[in-house]
Amino acid sequence: MRRPFDSLFGRLALLFIGVLLLSHVAWFALMRLERSQMQTRYAVEEAAFLVDAVRQHVERTPDQPLPSRVQLVEGDSADVPTTSASTPEPLRRFVDDVRERMPPGSDVRVGPPGRPPTLWVRGPQDARWIVVPMQPIRIMRPIDKMIPWFVIIFSAAVIAALVAAWMLQKPLRSLAQAVVGFGRGEPVPPVREQGPRELRTLTRGFNQMVKEVERTEHDRAVMLAGVAHDLKTPLARLRLRAELMDEATARAGVVRDVEAMAHIVDQFLVFAHDGADRSEPVEVDEQCERIVRNFRTSDEATTIQMRLLAGSDFRLPAATLERVVSNLLDNAYAYGAPPVEIETARGADSYTLTVRDHGKGIDTQDLTRASRPFVRLDPARGGNGHSGLGLAIVERLVRRAGGELRIGNGEDGGLAVQMTFPFEVVQRTVDEAANAW
Repeated sequence: MRRPFDSLFGRLALLFIGVLLLSHVAWFALMRLERSQMQTRYAVEEAAFLVDAVRQHVERTPDQPLPSRVQLVEGDSADVPTTSASTPEPLRRFVDDVRERMPPGSDVRVGPPGRPPTLWVRGPQDARWIVVPMQPIRIMRPIDKMIPWFVIIFSAAVIAALVAAWMLQKPLRSLAQAVVGFGRGEPVPPVREQGPRELRTLTRGFNQMVKEVERTEHDRAVMLAGVAHDLKTPLARLRLRAELMDEATARAGVVRDVEAMAHIVDQFLVFAHDGADRSEPVEVDEQCERIVRNFRTSDEATTIQMRLLAGSDFRLPAATLERVVSNLLDNAYAYGAPPVEIETARGADSYTLTVRDHGKGIDTQDLTRASRPFVRLDPARGGNGHSGLGLAIVERLVRRAGGELRIGNGEDGGLAVQMTFPFEVVQRTVDEAANAW
């Protein structure tokens, strides 16, 4: 099962969303704090200004009436509010801030609750209390009323971030798909150079590497096919001359050597073939049974055990399947020991085809070299008429069909070759064949 945040896009999306969420929360918190502080400072400055204006008015024009909301109250009046310990904390801080703006020794109080908010101030030189209107300290808007705006802004930012993440990972995803296809031996068209400068440089280097590898593979295939083709004619003459020999023992030896050389030439031609398999997909289980029935002699076929459980949906191109299974059976009888087992199975997301023998197997340190072309692992793996291309051909054919090859030693001895084909690869092969027909 694929994890949603295991891809580059998923991780970029998670990173962007986390950063946006943190920045938005911090921004809203700072905005609320700054707004509260600004409101308090403004109210303090306004109150200090009004008190100073009243004092100047009393000193300069005591005969002129005061504004309706401004009063002068005697110090012993019963209307003078008292300081209460239950005053809310924001209001207490406001009173302290106003007191700091007044001359030292000033007494600052707030009007009684239930009436229009007023501020009572009496400085050391004031004969009476100065009562001025006070700008109410409004409580910040509840957070639940800000949530809709927060959600709207955050959603717009997340959508923009997801689009940016998608645009960043799109060229890298194309490059990753091309690398996977190239690793499987599939033809890879040049990848479009897009994205940041580093990614464009990487894509350009990959395209150049693919061209060089394809050119090298083509030159090697042409050379190998040419050599193999040129050898066929002298081999045919050698076989004809061997058949005309009088001595039976010598004739049999020469014929056997010619057949071994012909087998090597055929392996060269198969390995050099670089085209896609256009043969019709067939059911793997049924085709494996046919291959076993026709394999060499009936005596050898009886030593092959089959457990074919993949079902009718497991289909592969007929020519590819024939070459893969035949090469593995030849390899098992040449280097391993009977019985040879052929198994197919259906997994959670892929089909498997396994061929194993019960011989000596391969040393662990040599497993990585087993599928390399022209490699013969002596003394455990060698023999007449073999070029070291058997497993290399199998690996190339499996990868070209969209599968993966794993070579290892079985638990009870012998070599086990397991081929895995994802469901989507098998279905795509069937669909392409159906469209071609």
